[in-house]
Amino acid sequence: MARDTSFIPSIGPCRASTVAGMSLSTILVLHGPNLNLLGTREPTVYGTATLADHVATVRKAAEKIGATVSDLQSNSEGDLVDAIHGAKGVVDAIIINAGAFTHYSWAIHDALRSFPGSVIEVHLSNPVAREEFRHVSVLAGVVDGTISGLGGIGYSLAVDALAALAGR
Repeated sequence: MARDTSFIPSIGPCRASTVAGMSLSTILVLHGPNLNLLGTREPTVYGTATLADHVATVRKAAEKIGATVSDLQSNSEGDLVDAIHGAKGVVDAIIINAGAFTHYSWAIHDALRSFPGSVIEVHLSNPVAREEFRHVSVLAGVVDGTISGLGGIGYSLAVDALAALAGR
């Protein structure tokens, strides 16, 4: 059975970047609920950059290491789970900002747990400095690392982290 890669609009022939012998050629960036509103939603918390701006940041950082980027934003937990399932064997790594799903989505947790590549969790704000319900990430135990509270720079740092992890 062929993998459904329709959720990855820019996937195609990839130029593999070899970092210390490991390949990092494709990165999937996933964004959860309400992140489509970035730029206008609570700019004092999330900044004024749009979702497209953050994806462009990832693309620029990935270009430097010869990797391609696909992205998906969904307000639906099932869409994100399906994208993670479909990423197996198709992409090398995932950067995920799961939004509110970070705090309670065991379905996304389980899907990420089954993904064989590296995963970096990114948050624009610092969840631990906010409301108490945001202090727990149910994803933290199944990702390679979390970058939070650094705004949009967190996305380029995530690409750097993935490149470093590929070089282990």
